[in-house]
Amino acid sequence: MLSGARLLGQDPAVDVLVRGGVVTAIVPAGHAPTDSSGLERVALDGRFVMPGLWDQHVHLTQWASFRQRLDLYEARSAAEAVAMVKARLEESPPPPGRPLLGRRFRAALWPDEPTAALLDDAVGDVPVVLASVDLHSGWLSSAGLRWFGAPGHPTGLLREEEWLPRLGAMDVAPDVVLDAWVREAATAAAARGVVGVVDFELADNVGSWRRRAGAGFDLLRVRAGVWEDRLDGVIDDGLRTGDRIAGTVTQGPLKVISDGSLNTRTAWCHDPYPDGGRGILNVPPERLVPLMARAHAAGLACAIHAIGDAANTLVLDAFAATGARGSVEHAQLLSRRDVPRFAALGVTASVQPEHALDDRDVTDSLWADRADRAYLFRDLHDAGARLVLGSDAPVAALDPWAAIAAAVTRTRDGREPWQPAQSLPPRVALAASTDGRGLAPTVGVPADLVVLEADPLALLEAGEGERVRAMGVAGTLLDGRWTFRSF
Repeated sequence: MLSGARLLGQDPAVDVLVRGGVVTAIVPAGHAPTDSSGLERVALDGRFVMPGLWDQHVHLTQWASFRQRLDLYEARSAAEAVAMVKARLEESPPPPGRPLLGRRFRAALWPDEPTAALLDDAVGDVPVVLASVDLHSGWLSSAGLRWFGAPGHPTGLLREEEWLPRLGAMDVAPDVVLDAWVREAATAAAARGVVGVVDFELADNVGSWRRRAGAGFDLLRVRAGVWEDRLDGVIDDGLRTGDRIAGTVTQGPLKVISDGSLNTRTAWCHDPYPDGGRGILNVPPERLVPLMARAHAAGLACAIHAIGDAANTLVLDAFAATGARGSVEHAQLLSRRDVPRFAALGVTASVQPEHALDDRDVTDSLWADRADRAYLFRDLHDAGARLVLGSDAPVAALDPWAAIAAAVTRTRDGREPWQPAQSLPPRVALAASTDGRGLAPTVGVPADLVVLEADPLALLEAGEGERVRAMGVAGTLLDGRWTFRSF
């Protein structure tokens, strides 16, 4: 029994009774039923309780691995990134024959070009493999290109289909090491109040989670997405979205990347970029529609990546043509006529609010003529669309409090809010992070809860976004058992 708890936006304390991993009663503090005498009593002393948080879009193995890698996010030029690589090599060189791995470079606004030659001048024959912030491109030294299976590439900057199929090669550690890193990342997520993730790892994701669950992983609920190259196996196994795979792992949706990304200048758009290109359509309608129809017929939801406005139009068309259920992942740039189609088609907008702040300057530069149609969170909500929030970790950190704060305030680091008219109301942003559980525990559902030191609803309503980002999490429960506790 969680005694002396407070619910968001409410003053009177309550007791939350949990039995068999399920919330069985919520009563005024001190009025617990007589049959509660056998329950362990945990005094919360006025701390706040709400449903546990979900991150609806992660690549968990990559996030776990990237936590070990050189972070290039702050580099403001290719030359500055090379200097950071050189410093890491001097401090901590990789074992012979192994690459130095880096992450989160942002080249869209750099004044110089990232090339293999630029890296070679600094690192010589050391393999260097660097992933961009959006994961849609990689920057490699010549030795890195040979290690990566792409020798002789003319520039060393690989994009989209020449990069994405090889992305898994960066996870070079043995399974036992990767699984330990995933457990470490999941432990950190639980410490931020996370109870579940939708994992879109570009690998044998279902097989990996079978292995981890079989080894006792139970820190998070995981919906394991499947990609086209593994779809046959999932269908042959008779797995439908929501079916239990093992432990706390269930089958997730089919994931498809229909277009590229903004930072790589490959998001598929109706109008050209400043350089004249319109981006890249990775999966055209003649391939996407039958793929989604097959998944839908097999009982699988569809999670379709679409960033450019033209890609979003085509993906919504595909949902309409197939009757599939699921989500558009990202929905970053939309035509105005497509906004109401999300609700009309029953398609969820799965968005990553931190991307709006990461990309605000790039958006204002590369999409200057259409920036007012980017990250239309409030318009989607007002049009009746269901929104869910995520991070796209490792693109952004796996921390729902950052996503919630970004969705409501549209700012961080003291900058002026960016397109504040698209801010979500605090209650909406919080609810979009609890997997449909609302803002208060519910009797009769699993006790997936988070215990907080402050009321995030009150903080958001007061404009205290930075305090929400630093939210103090006192404890997290999954099925009524502690996955994290600090008091």
